[in-house]
Amino acid sequence: MVQQSIHSDTVLGEVHLKVSDLERSLRFYQDVVGLRVLTQAANRAELTVDGIKPLVVLHEISTANIVPRRSAAGLYHFAILLPDRRSLGLSLRNLIDSGIHIGQADHLVSEALYIADPDNNGIEIYRDRPRESWTYDAQGNVKMATDPIDWDGLLKEAEGHPWTGMPVGTIIGHIHFHVSDLQKSKEFYCDILGFDIIANMSATMGALFISAGGYHHHIGLNVWAGIGAPPAPVDGTGLKYYKVVVPGEQELQRILANLRSGGYAVTEQNATWIVKDPSQIELRLTLQSK
Repeated sequence: MVQQSIHSDTVLGEVHLKVSDLERSLRFYQDVVGLRVLTQAANRAELTVDGIKPLVVLHEISTANIVPRRSAAGLYHFAILLPDRRSLGLSLRNLIDSGIHIGQADHLVSEALYIADPDNNGIEIYRDRPRESWTYDAQGNVKMATDPIDWDGLLKEAEGHPWTGMPVGTIIGHIHFHVSDLQKSKEFYCDILGFDIIANMSATMGALFISAGGYHHHIGLNVWAGIGAPPAPVDGTGLKYYKVVVPGEQELQRILANLRSGGYAVTEQNATWIVKDPSQIELRLTLQSK
Protein backbone atom coordinates (compact mmCIF):
# COMPACT_ATOMS: atom_id res chain seq x y z
CA MET A 1 0.00 0.00 0.00
CA VAL A 2 1.39 3.41 -0.97
CA GLN A 3 0.90 5.76 1.92
CA GLN A 4 -1.16 8.85 1.21
CA SER A 5 -1.09 11.50 3.89
CA ILE A 6 -4.33 12.06 5.70
CA HIS A 7 -6.06 15.33 4.81
CA SER A 8 -4.25 18.27 6.44
CA ASP A 9 -7.51 19.56 7.96
CA THR A 10 -8.11 16.36 9.93
CA VAL A 11 -8.59 17.04 13.65
CA LEU A 12 -9.58 15.19 16.80
CA GLY A 13 -13.15 15.20 18.07
CA GLU A 14 -14.43 14.53 21.54
CA VAL A 15 -12.81 12.07 23.91
CA HIS A 16 -15.04 9.54 25.67
CA LEU A 17 -13.88 8.36 29.09
CA LYS A 18 -14.96 5.62 31.45
CA VAL A 19 -15.27 6.76 35.06
CA SER A 20 -16.34 5.01 38.23
CA ASP A 21 -18.32 7.84 39.88
CA LEU A 22 -20.00 10.34 37.57
CA GLU A 23 -20.83 12.94 40.22
CA ARG A 24 -17.26 12.94 41.53
CA SER A 25 -15.91 13.27 38.00
CA LEU A 26 -18.31 16.09 37.18
CA ARG A 27 -17.09 18.06 40.18
CA PHE A 28 -13.51 17.51 39.09
CA TYR A 29 -13.97 18.40 35.43
CA GLN A 30 -15.93 21.54 36.30
CA ASP A 31 -14.04 22.85 39.33
CA VAL A 32 -10.50 21.73 38.53
CA VAL A 33 -10.35 21.47 34.73
CA GLY A 34 -12.90 24.18 33.92
CA LEU A 35 -15.38 22.50 31.58
CA ARG A 36 -19.16 22.97 31.72
CA VAL A 37 -21.96 20.42 31.55
CA LEU A 38 -23.71 20.37 28.17
CA THR A 39 -26.01 17.38 28.76
CA GLN A 40 -26.38 14.88 31.57
CA ALA A 41 -28.20 11.58 31.89
CA ALA A 42 -28.19 8.84 34.52
CA ASN A 43 -24.75 7.49 33.66
CA ARG A 44 -23.41 9.86 30.99
CA ALA A 45 -22.48 13.52 30.77
CA GLU A 46 -21.19 15.71 27.95
CA LEU A 47 -18.77 18.50 28.87
CA THR A 48 -18.19 21.59 26.77
CA VAL A 49 -16.48 24.97 26.61
CA ASP A 50 -18.85 26.72 24.21
CA GLY A 51 -22.25 25.29 25.16
CA ILE A 52 -22.57 23.80 21.66
CA LYS A 53 -20.11 20.97 21.08
CA PRO A 54 -18.95 18.33 23.56
CA LEU A 55 -15.23 18.20 24.26
CA VAL A 56 -15.16 15.33 26.78
CA VAL A 57 -17.90 12.77 27.39
CA LEU A 58 -17.99 10.82 30.65
CA HIS A 59 -19.51 7.33 30.88
CA GLU A 60 -20.06 5.93 34.35
CA ILE A 61 -19.32 2.29 35.08
CA SER A 62 -20.11 2.13 38.77
CA THR A 63 -18.38 -1.24 39.18
CA ALA A 64 -15.29 -0.17 37.23
CA ASN A 65 -11.83 -1.03 38.44
CA ILE A 66 -9.41 1.89 38.34
CA VAL A 67 -6.66 0.83 35.94
CA PRO A 68 -3.16 1.42 37.39
CA ARG A 69 -0.88 3.68 35.39
CA ARG A 70 1.34 2.06 32.75
CA SER A 71 -0.32 -1.32 33.23
CA ALA A 72 -2.13 -1.74 29.89
CA ALA A 73 -2.40 -0.49 26.35
CA GLY A 74 -4.77 2.44 26.18
CA LEU A 75 -4.90 6.05 27.30
CA TYR A 76 -1.71 7.71 28.51
CA HIS A 77 -3.29 11.15 28.41
CA PHE A 78 -5.57 13.30 26.34
CA ALA A 79 -4.53 16.88 25.78
CA ILE A 80 -6.70 19.99 26.00
CA LEU A 81 -5.30 22.83 23.88
CA LEU A 82 -5.96 26.34 25.16
CA PRO A 83 -6.01 29.28 22.72
CA ASP A 84 -3.35 31.44 24.40
CA ARG A 85 -0.74 31.68 27.15
CA ARG A 86 -2.89 33.75 29.50
CA SER A 87 -5.48 30.96 29.53
CA LEU A 88 -2.76 28.48 30.50
CA GLY A 89 -1.63 30.79 33.29
CA LEU A 90 -5.19 31.02 34.58
CA SER A 91 -5.52 27.24 34.47
CA LEU A 92 -2.24 26.87 36.34
CA ARG A 93 -3.39 29.25 39.08
CA ASN A 94 -6.66 27.34 39.45
CA LEU A 95 -4.86 24.00 39.56
CA ILE A 96 -2.59 25.31 42.31
CA ASP A 97 -5.61 26.55 44.25
CA SER A 98 -7.25 23.14 43.91
CA GLY A 99 -4.29 21.43 45.59
CA ILE A 100 -3.98 18.78 42.87
CA HIS A 101 -0.58 17.33 41.91
CA ILE A 102 0.67 19.13 38.78
CA GLY A 103 3.30 17.86 36.37
CA GLN A 104 4.83 20.31 33.91
CA ALA A 105 7.07 20.53 30.86
CA ASP A 106 8.25 23.01 28.27
CA HIS A 107 8.23 20.99 25.05
CA LEU A 108 9.70 23.85 22.92
CA VAL A 109 6.65 23.68 20.64
CA SER A 110 4.32 24.07 23.62
CA GLU A 111 4.02 24.60 27.35
CA ALA A 112 2.17 21.83 29.16
CA LEU A 113 0.65 21.00 32.53
CA TYR A 114 -0.17 17.42 33.51
CA ILE A 115 -2.79 16.18 35.94
CA ALA A 116 -4.90 13.05 36.44
CA ASP A 117 -8.61 12.77 37.14
CA PRO A 118 -9.96 10.74 40.10
CA ASP A 119 -9.91 7.58 37.95
CA ASN A 120 -6.26 7.93 36.86
CA ASN A 121 -7.18 9.23 33.40
CA GLY A 122 -4.23 11.36 32.36
CA ILE A 123 -4.88 14.94 31.21
CA GLU A 124 -2.54 17.45 29.61
CA ILE A 125 -3.53 21.12 29.52
CA TYR A 126 -1.31 23.11 27.18
CA ARG A 127 -0.80 26.02 24.82
CA ASP A 128 1.16 26.00 21.57
CA ARG A 129 3.96 28.32 20.59
CA PRO A 130 3.58 29.79 17.09
CA ARG A 131 4.33 27.20 14.42
CA GLU A 132 6.92 29.46 12.79
CA SER A 133 9.02 29.18 15.97
CA TRP A 134 9.22 25.37 15.84
CA THR A 135 12.58 23.92 14.80
CA TYR A 136 13.54 20.63 13.14
CA ASP A 137 16.52 18.30 13.12
CA ALA A 138 18.41 17.04 10.07
CA GLN A 139 15.95 14.15 9.66
CA GLY A 140 12.96 16.51 9.61
CA ASN A 141 11.75 15.62 13.10
CA VAL A 142 10.24 18.50 15.02
CA LYS A 143 12.42 19.27 18.02
CA MET A 144 10.67 18.69 21.34
CA ALA A 145 12.03 18.56 24.87
CA THR A 146 10.91 18.23 28.49
CA ASP A 147 12.50 21.38 29.91
CA PRO A 148 11.19 23.06 33.08
CA ILE A 149 8.23 25.32 32.46
CA ASP A 150 8.30 29.06 33.18
CA TRP A 151 5.95 28.68 36.14
CA ASP A 152 6.34 32.28 37.36
CA GLY A 153 5.91 33.71 33.86
CA LEU A 154 2.66 31.80 33.39
CA LEU A 155 1.28 33.05 36.70
CA LYS A 156 2.33 36.59 35.77
CA GLU A 157 0.24 36.28 32.58
CA ALA A 158 -2.81 35.53 34.74
CA GLU A 159 -2.40 38.40 37.20
CA GLY A 160 -5.45 40.65 37.40
CA HIS A 161 -7.64 38.28 35.40
CA PRO A 162 -10.37 36.06 36.90
CA TRP A 163 -10.50 32.36 36.12
CA THR A 164 -13.88 31.55 34.60
CA GLY A 165 -13.16 28.06 33.28
CA MET A 166 -11.75 27.07 29.94
CA PRO A 167 -12.38 29.66 27.22
CA VAL A 168 -14.18 29.32 23.91
CA GLY A 169 -11.60 28.20 21.36
CA THR A 170 -10.34 25.37 23.57
CA ILE A 171 -10.10 22.06 21.68
CA ILE A 172 -8.76 18.53 22.01
CA GLY A 173 -5.27 19.12 20.67
CA HIS A 174 -3.87 15.60 20.78
CA ILE A 175 -4.12 12.23 22.45
CA HIS A 176 -1.33 9.94 23.61
CA PHE A 177 -1.50 6.16 23.96
CA HIS A 178 0.35 3.26 25.47
CA VAL A 179 0.42 0.64 22.69
CA SER A 180 1.47 -2.98 22.69
CA ASP A 181 3.52 -2.89 19.47
CA LEU A 182 4.97 0.32 18.04
CA GLN A 183 5.55 -1.04 14.53
CA LYS A 184 2.01 -2.40 14.17
CA SER A 185 0.65 0.88 15.50
CA LYS A 186 2.75 2.79 12.97
CA GLU A 187 1.37 0.61 10.16
CA PHE A 188 -2.19 1.29 11.30
CA TYR A 189 -1.99 5.01 11.98
CA CYS A 190 0.50 6.01 9.28
CA ASP A 191 0.33 3.44 6.46
CA ILE A 192 -3.45 2.92 6.61
CA LEU A 193 -4.99 6.06 8.10
CA GLY A 194 -2.30 8.31 6.65
CA PHE A 195 -0.97 10.27 9.63
CA ASP A 196 2.57 11.55 9.03
CA ILE A 197 5.46 10.86 11.38
CA ILE A 198 6.50 14.23 12.76
CA ALA A 199 8.96 12.99 15.40
CA ASN A 200 10.38 9.46 15.37
CA MET A 201 11.76 8.71 18.82
CA SER A 202 11.27 4.95 18.59
CA ALA A 203 14.98 4.16 18.97
CA THR A 204 15.67 6.57 21.81
CA MET A 205 12.50 6.55 23.90
CA GLY A 206 10.09 4.02 22.36
CA ALA A 207 7.70 6.66 21.04
CA LEU A 208 6.30 8.05 17.80
CA PHE A 209 4.55 11.37 17.32
CA ILE A 210 2.25 11.62 14.30
CA SER A 211 -0.02 14.26 12.86
CA ALA A 212 -2.03 15.73 10.03
CA GLY A 213 -0.90 18.88 8.25
CA GLY A 214 2.49 19.20 9.96
CA TYR A 215 1.18 19.71 13.50
CA HIS A 216 3.66 18.68 16.22
CA HIS A 217 1.39 15.75 16.99
CA HIS A 218 -2.25 14.79 17.00
CA ILE A 219 -1.41 11.30 18.30
CA GLY A 220 1.44 10.06 20.45
CA LEU A 221 2.28 6.35 20.58
CA ASN A 222 4.58 4.73 23.12
CA VAL A 223 5.51 1.33 24.57
CA TRP A 224 6.12 2.63 28.09
CA ALA A 225 3.60 0.16 29.54
CA GLY A 226 5.77 -2.61 28.07
CA ILE A 227 6.04 -4.24 24.68
CA GLY A 228 3.08 -6.58 24.38
CA ALA A 229 1.09 -4.69 27.01
CA PRO A 230 -2.42 -6.18 27.26
CA PRO A 231 -5.47 -4.17 26.23
CA ALA A 232 -7.10 -2.17 29.00
CA PRO A 233 -9.95 -4.16 30.58
CA VAL A 234 -13.40 -3.45 29.19
CA ASP A 235 -14.81 -2.88 32.68
CA GLY A 236 -11.91 -0.68 33.74
CA THR A 237 -11.56 3.09 33.77
CA GLY A 238 -9.78 4.79 30.90
CA LEU A 239 -10.60 5.57 27.31
CA LYS A 240 -13.90 4.35 25.90
CA TYR A 241 -13.17 5.78 22.46
CA TYR A 242 -12.07 8.93 20.70
CA LYS A 243 -13.07 10.58 17.44
CA VAL A 244 -11.05 11.49 14.36
CA VAL A 245 -12.83 14.13 12.30
CA VAL A 246 -12.06 14.20 8.56
CA PRO A 247 -13.08 17.10 6.30
CA GLY A 248 -14.80 15.35 3.39
CA GLU A 249 -16.58 12.27 2.07
CA GLN A 250 -13.78 11.44 -0.38
CA GLU A 251 -11.19 11.38 2.40
CA LEU A 252 -13.46 9.27 4.61
CA GLN A 253 -14.00 6.72 1.85
CA ARG A 254 -10.25 6.52 1.17
CA ILE A 255 -9.57 5.71 4.80
CA LEU A 256 -12.40 3.18 5.02
CA ALA A 257 -11.16 1.42 1.89
CA ASN A 258 -7.64 1.23 3.35
CA LEU A 259 -8.96 -0.17 6.62
CA ARG A 260 -10.99 -2.86 4.90
CA SER A 261 -8.16 -3.85 2.56
CA GLY A 262 -5.91 -4.03 5.62
CA GLY A 263 -8.25 -6.55 7.24
CA TYR A 264 -9.78 -4.26 9.85
CA ALA A 265 -13.45 -4.66 10.73
CA VAL A 266 -15.34 -1.38 10.40
CA THR A 267 -18.89 -0.87 11.60
CA GLU A 268 -21.14 2.13 11.07
CA GLN A 269 -23.23 3.67 13.86
CA ASN A 270 -24.99 7.03 13.84
CA ALA A 271 -22.84 8.46 11.02
CA THR A 272 -19.60 7.34 12.64
CA TRP A 273 -17.35 4.48 11.54
CA ILE A 274 -15.95 2.39 14.37
CA VAL A 275 -12.63 0.53 14.24
CA LYS A 276 -10.07 -0.73 16.75
CA ASP A 277 -6.33 -0.31 16.33
CA PRO A 278 -3.86 -3.20 16.87
CA SER A 279 -3.86 -2.50 20.63
CA GLN A 280 -7.69 -2.66 20.72
CA ILE A 281 -8.01 1.10 21.22
CA GLU A 282 -11.30 2.21 19.69
CA LEU A 283 -11.53 5.20 17.40
CA ARG A 284 -14.51 6.53 15.52
CA LEU A 285 -14.21 8.31 12.20
CA THR A 286 -16.67 11.04 11.47
CA LEU A 287 -17.17 13.88 8.99
CA GLN A 288 -16.79 17.54 9.90
CA SER A 289 -20.18 19.12 10.42
CA LYS A 290 -21.04 21.80 7.87
